[in-house]
Amino acid sequence: MNRTVVVAGATGLVGRAMLQDLLRDPAVRTVYTVGRSRPGIEDPKLIPVIVDFATMSQLPQHDEVYLALGTTIKTAGSQTAFRAVDFGANLAVAQAAMASGARRCGLVSAMGADAKSRVFYNRVKGELEEALTDLPFD
Repeated sequence: MNRTVVVAGATGLVGRAMLQDLLRDPAVRTVYTVGRSRPGIEDPKLIPVIVDFATMSQLPQHDEVYLALGTTIKTAGSQTAFRAVDFGANLAVAQAAMASGARRCGLVSAMGADAKSRVFYNRVKGELEEALTDLPFD
């Protein structure tokens, strides 16, 4: 295969590991990273795309998207700010990916993710999983 992929959240722990694996994969031709900053890795396959998640624009055409965006409530400063990243930004990237031709989507979520959970963190993760299930990815 000659896949083109997008990774959102490539500056985080899991996203960076995914990015490195994708860059080593001979079946991957191009990796676009989508984020507020560059991932700090240089590679001929890598093309960083700086975005504002609140106003997601069109992404380059690609085959698949990997969502590894996330924060903590402490870092975000509030539940509203946390939700804007862990739900809103991930969903915005997924929707932009669909519009740009992505057929597959992978999500870094959490154990215990459940849209009906009384635990806020798990509820947000579960709500995102449900929202992504509604999108017509393969």
